[in-house]
Amino acid sequence: MEIVFETERLIVRQFTKADYGRLFLLHGNPEVMKYIRAVKTREQSDAFLDQALATVYPSSWMGRWAVDLKVTGEFVGNFVVVPIPDDPEKTQLGYSFTPENWGKGFATEVTKAGLEYFRNKTPLTEIYAVTESPHIASQKVLQKAGFEYFGKKNEGEKELTVFIVRR
Repeated sequence: MEIVFETERLIVRQFTKADYGRLFLLHGNPEVMKYIRAVKTREQSDAFLDQALATVYPSSWMGRWAVDLKVTGEFVGNFVVVPIPDDPEKTQLGYSFTPENWGKGFATEVTKAGLEYFRNKTPLTEIYAVTESPHIASQKVLQKAGFEYFGKKNEGEKELTVFIVRR
């Protein structure tokens, strides 16, 4: 298991082919995907993981990673540092967790550690986070972790709220 970084309670690690079912816990759940993207079938989720495993990002410090509990090894979510799709010169971080792991502080914990990762492992001078504007809970996590409001933008019919951290 290749570990990307750790927090007090979590391990952020490379996904493997053993994670198909785990990733589907996120991609197949309408609650989780409500503010991210359309729910995927198991086949679509498996294909997404295949693509993620095959993707060579422009930089070795970018990726899509699994998040496990340190104590039990249980899969609880994912964490990403990837180019913003409509603005690939900019990099964003993001996360999602299974609903039974909401409200436990994992999102804030992994985002704070992700910002340390950004400061210590990347050459970036700024990193973004993007939420759908109605997703207030995620916006509170980002602000608690140290992100500042950057602005709004539209993606099709959706209004997005953008946050930033600068070095």
